[in-house]
Amino acid sequence: MVRLVGAMALGLAMLLYGAAKPQKGIVDAKRTIVVRALNNDYPTTPLSIKLDGLSVPGELSPALVDLESRELVPAQLMRADGGLYLMWIERQLKRGQAKRYRLVFAKAAEVKPLALVKEADKAVEVYINGEFVTAYRYGDAPKPYYYPLIGPTGKAVTRHFPMRTDVKGERADHPHHRSMWFTFGDVNGVDFWTEGARAGVIKHRSFEAVEGGPVFARLVARCDWVAPDGKRLLEDLRELIVYCVDGARLFDFNVTLYAAEEDVKFGDTKEGMFGLRVASSMQVEGGSGQIINSRGDKNAEAWGKRAEWCDYSGTVNGDRVGIAIFDHPNNLRHPTYWHVRTYGLFAANPFGVRSFTGSGDGSHILRRGTSLKFQYRVFIHRGDLSSANVASFYRAYAEPPSISFE
Repeated sequence: MVRLVGAMALGLAMLLYGAAKPQKGIVDAKRTIVVRALNNDYPTTPLSIKLDGLSVPGELSPALVDLESRELVPAQLMRADGGLYLMWIERQLKRGQAKRYRLVFAKAAEVKPLALVKEADKAVEVYINGEFVTAYRYGDAPKPYYYPLIGPTGKAVTRHFPMRTDVKGERADHPHHRSMWFTFGDVNGVDFWTEGARAGVIKHRSFEAVEGGPVFARLVARCDWVAPDGKRLLEDLRELIVYCVDGARLFDFNVTLYAAEEDVKFGDTKEGMFGLRVASSMQVEGGSGQIINSRGDKNAEAWGKRAEWCDYSGTVNGDRVGIAIFDHPNNLRHPTYWHVRTYGLFAANPFGVRSFTGSGDGSHILRRGTSLKFQYRVFIHRGDLSSANVASFYRAYAEPPSISFE
């Protein structure tokens, strides 16, 4: 947040208190937003509210004015699911606390973009505060993937292999573990998890959104899941949102799967689904790593267990860092099962019930013409899970504050 200064501060203050006509370049939306904490303390938390019937002034950017502190909170508009949403970062909200904001629109120059996207060859790169964070890569592998993931210390927290083979000390196993990805090992009997002539491929088809701004960068891509015989089994719409936060990295990965042409069966296999491969120095085997989930299972004991979240931490270039993945409460079979290994694999998989437990059937049929959505948050932090307050970040994701118009 930034404190209002100069003519803008005076103009907004007078406008909000009805003491002057709106200044040129400042538009009061005449909407007050109230944010109320529930039974949790909220650390840095992305928030959103749907704006029904709002007329957006051309060439102006949204912002929120904290009616108590008079600070200006950057905001950003996002069109999704047929609606218009206002999004911002709530930096700190204590249990039982309420905040009131006034929605205004100001000159774009007053609200500088902090999240930028840049198109490259078969990739779209994301920058936060001028620092490269990740890139969505497509067309150079059998599936799209996100590489690298740069943590808050400026170093990569995912393995470079197989995209690079010149990094000393990296394990060169499982070449299909490409940094961060989404895929599955049994879709109507076709393996999309591994790579090779007998495996399926996920083909990037088009971009639905590529945008940046003062609050987030957002990449939305449409992809086709194609069997070795050329048949399209699935299509997906995958969204990565990278938020402008200080001292950490915060991503939302949301994906909707569509059975466009026939019924689709996700088989019971451990090989899935939303995953990443941690940097080799972070892994438990031969490294400095520790795995721990929300239920207290550690290292090898966390494999195949259900939990709301899981955290994988270790050292990268001498700094302790960690990656937490949060399973959204609306996801199928929440809390999910975790295909997390001491050699560095880290994946959420709701379908591998028998594979993980030895009994039951985790398969799932997606009927033709229907869809299935999964939502995850990735929190890349300094220190271990205790010092990073991982549990509080998860609660903020799973139980966001109450937000309403006054």
